[in-house]
Amino acid sequence: MPDKELAEAKRILYGRSLEPLEFSAEAQKIAEKSDFQIAGYRFEAEKESTRTSRVIRLGLVQNAIIKSTDEDVLVQRDSLHQRMVPIIEAAALAKVNVLCFQEAWTMPFAFCTREKKKWCEFAESAEEGPTSKFLSQYAKMHDMVIISPILERDDRDIIWNTAVVISHTGKVMGKSRKNHIPRVGDFNESTYYMEGNTGHRVFDTKYGKLAINICYGRHIPINWMMYGLNGAEVVFNPSATVGALSEPLWGIEARCAAIANGYFSCAINRVGTESFPNEFSSADGKPAHKDFGHFYGSSYVAAPDGSRTPGLSRIRDGLLVTELDLNLCRQVKDKWCFQMNQRLDMYQNKLGDVLYNDQHGKKSEDLIREEE
Repeated sequence: MPDKELAEAKRILYGRSLEPLEFSAEAQKIAEKSDFQIAGYRFEAEKESTRTSRVIRLGLVQNAIIKSTDEDVLVQRDSLHQRMVPIIEAAALAKVNVLCFQEAWTMPFAFCTREKKKWCEFAESAEEGPTSKFLSQYAKMHDMVIISPILERDDRDIIWNTAVVISHTGKVMGKSRKNHIPRVGDFNESTYYMEGNTGHRVFDTKYGKLAINICYGRHIPINWMMYGLNGAEVVFNPSATVGALSEPLWGIEARCAAIANGYFSCAINRVGTESFPNEFSSADGKPAHKDFGHFYGSSYVAAPDGSRTPGLSRIRDGLLVTELDLNLCRQVKDKWCFQMNQRLDMYQNKLGDVLYNDQHGKKSEDLIREEE
């Protein structure tokens, strides 16, 4: 398309045009040497008289596993730790304030296999585990908040899909566990863990109010809404999802959540095709297989005004840096008044009615009136 028409098409599809960020030669050299994509964009907000600008930089990381899945657990995990070192270094040079990794980033996405041995060995303590200790030093060194989604093992040997939040001081602030567990084909993850019990936590960090909506939770609109009701300004969605299953949904869900809830949303997906030692079946009548498709990356950030960044590569490791002004959240709320017009009282009454009748085997009053 001619440049003018292409620019208009992109405006219609993706919102306003975003200014690309420039990175230092050193950061670019690290990305080239370590073979990962680095890209960056800037969301701007209007200047205000009563509030100073609240400009921060987010970093989203997508990557493939390094070692074969038949390698020892420690070899696999440590290789991924080391893979992050140059990416963290580049993020620091790019002045990233908050860095978030993909879902279960320290391991292959082995939950599809439904085998317990050896995949449960990847589970570790959120507070005292090797991954939190590894990242804490970089968080403190670079004055950076780091969000680390891992497979967590708690003190009772219960396993969770968890995002650990490490503050800029290097201390673990807390954790947020995955609220919704898929039972879709190969993604039958309840074999390993059940729905989380941490609710919709929002972490009040040096760089704003942050929340983590892990993977499958992005399909549940009210799940996104709850983080907004709790005051989130940025909601990360670290994921692991393959093209044949979810790619048509990928560019829509996080962007819709940002619009509906008045915050920035960050969609993160891993890359690569992961093959496992033993075959497994999807229980769909098709032959057993050793992988379940291509993780298509395409990580992006969406703003509450509906604009979004381009996505990272579908096939390469990458670091997406996004500069944004958190003041845009309130500015969009003032313009569109979605929160003002939510009618939460009406939803509360109806949800209570539905839950009560489900528990007691009764029909709702609306259905009874329709039948009459």
